[in-house]
Amino acid sequence: MGLGIVGIGLANVKSYAAPVTSEDFFDPTENQNDLILLRSNENPYGPSPLARKAIIDYANTSNRYHWDVANQLISDLAKTNNVNDENILLGAGSTEILDMIAKVASQNNIHEPKATGANYVIADPSYDYWTGTLDNLGVTRKAIPLTADKKINLKAMLEAVNQDTKLVYICNPNNPTGTICEREALVEFVAKIPSDTMIVIDEAYLDFAKQQSLSNIIKEHKKGIIVKTFSKMYGLAGARIGYAIANKTIIDDLSNLQSNTNNSVSVVSKQAAIASLKDNQFVSNCYLLNENVRHYTINELQKLNCECIASHTNFIYFSLEKYNKDFFKQLEINAIEGGRIYEEQGKWTRITVGTLDEMKKFIKALQ
Repeated sequence: MGLGIVGIGLANVKSYAAPVTSEDFFDPTENQNDLILLRSNENPYGPSPLARKAIIDYANTSNRYHWDVANQLISDLAKTNNVNDENILLGAGSTEILDMIAKVASQNNIHEPKATGANYVIADPSYDYWTGTLDNLGVTRKAIPLTADKKINLKAMLEAVNQDTKLVYICNPNNPTGTICEREALVEFVAKIPSDTMIVIDEAYLDFAKQQSLSNIIKEHKKGIIVKTFSKMYGLAGARIGYAIANKTIIDDLSNLQSNTNNSVSVVSKQAAIASLKDNQFVSNCYLLNENVRHYTINELQKLNCECIASHTNFIYFSLEKYNKDFFKQLEINAIEGGRIYEEQGKWTRITVGTLDEMKKFIKALQ
């Protein structure tokens, strides 16, 4: 059955009662207060066994800077993404990378905010916790509504781009909706973005979709940037490690904003990332478990009259419009941390896909 899921990306509806692979690698003692955490799209199974060992092994060497470890990780990431070492920049989570991108995009606005008509284009809703830097530096937000089926409207976003657009941001798959852009359509979209406009593709959740990365766009678009993280599939959210893929000029511009380039990330986190890249079995296990539990959860939510959007991630976007109880109150009294309302029309919210046991408790709470 596992091979079948890898092949078609769907779980047998009769298999919901049991995961498609073992959870033996998961240590449940990490959550000792019985609070079920379904808010921040964390991996409930991580870090991987190899990453955990690396963290323990290298904690005792944290008295040294180990500058060479950054070079090793950068080399590994370059090989993984089929680019050169000079195309990689490390950051303390992908949000630090996005913050630096925002500052570079805003640099002409710093002295005369809102004087130039500078703007950035982003889907609405999308991942925007990092955009405060753009707003504060006077770059005007152009929020483009999603399509009726909650997908990013690439056509409308392209139409919003003008000569004053400094940055275009695509989260693919999108957070909070879980929808994904077709790769060919996204490639065509990037090709139409002016060469002097930054085009940022955030691939935080792409590992759950099995779609090929757009890392090759940096060869076609001089201001194309791919942003990736170890926080989601690799289960290193608290370790804070992400990275950018871009041409050398962009990497140099971003590096100028780091006082110690590539070293805002601790040596322990870097070693955990190096180990994670080698743990293909862990990634495979997490992918299969997430697929199975996500399908179980969607099936049960639909029984509760909650319309769900097909997800390519480790979370689910669904409507509370026809749910007949106080959703957030049900979560509170059952010690579950969930999301918020992202769209008032339709009362759309998001929930992280936890373990099967956690999601059974979640569904029971709603019932």
